[in-house]
Amino acid sequence: MVISDAQRFLFVHVQKTGGSTIDKRLDDVLPDARGVKGVDRHATLGKILEAEPGLASYWIVGYVRNPFARLLSWYRMVERLEDRAAKGRRGSQKFFARKSFIKSVSQDYPDFESFILKGTEEWPRLRTPQVSYLTVKGGRRADFVGRQESLEADLRAVFARFDMPWEPLQSVNVDHQRPDYREIYTPAMRRRVEELFARDLAAFDYTF
Repeated sequence: MVISDAQRFLFVHVQKTGGSTIDKRLDDVLPDARGVKGVDRHATLGKILEAEPGLASYWIVGYVRNPFARLLSWYRMVERLEDRAAKGRRGSQKFFARKSFIKSVSQDYPDFESFILKGTEEWPRLRTPQVSYLTVKGGRRADFVGRQESLEADLRAVFARFDMPWEPLQSVNVDHQRPDYREIYTPAMRRRVEELFARDLAAFDYTF
């Protein structure tokens, strides 16, 4: 998440939607950018507002992504970290030196199919609809929902609303060899994602 009290602005960081790129740019242009002490940077809007109810009056932004591509991006991120750790990259090695989500994925799900069929059962974060990150049941929801597929154009519109200076984005955590997810999913994997993320598919008009 990124909060600016001066701008009365809150960015909710849904994992694997381009959030790290957005975080970095917001940190660059918002002198008072902050988080919430004791609250995970990927917390849902509900968790954030539990900690700081006053943020409900801020203008709230979040991003979403096609669920099929999002889960593949998550698994590919772990593969990249494995490769970097094997090459001695200390920043990546730290994920495997202690018990963590990344280490569990690496050890417990040897392929993307097991990540989808088994991992989504064992890790709530992998089956939480993006709608749930950006809405509070019976209450507040994000004022603006951008899409990873049009990240730069959507973020530029956000910046224009707050009259913040704009420069082309420098993306981080990018998978430069990202395969087409349609070529990787089996029918069983597709059904699993359609079942888990039915709300996202309906709310944001995503399809396989």
